[in-house]
Amino acid sequence: MAFEKLSDSVHDLNDSIQAFMHSNVEYYKLKAFKQGMKGATSLVRFLIMGFLLSTAGILISFAIAILLSEAIGTPSAGYFIVGGFYLLVLILIYIFGKEPIEKLVLRKFSKVVFDEKDKE
Repeated sequence: MAFEKLSDSVHDLNDSIQAFMHSNVEYYKLKAFKQGMKGATSLVRFLIMGFLLSTAGILISFAIAILLSEAIGTPSAGYFIVGGFYLLVLILIYIFGKEPIEKLVLRKFSKVVFDEKDKE
């Protein structure tokens, strides 16, 4: 009789452990999916905003180049000035921008993945 109770208790314990493990696996699958989707939607939003900003930047650059060319009187001078400005910005970012850009990206994606509002 005592052996049967012990056997039933061990069997119930085994069932409970298996149910707990299954629930844990499902929870972490759902959590990984949620974080993956947050990252994916952030990436898509970043790409769309980057595309629109790049398009606007190109159009504004052409407008400034044309305006400068007309002001100087040489058709290509405005384009060279705008191109030189972008080259200067690129060099400055290459020299001084690595650490600030890394911090910005790390901070942004940390907020997305480890959002404090979503604590259960």
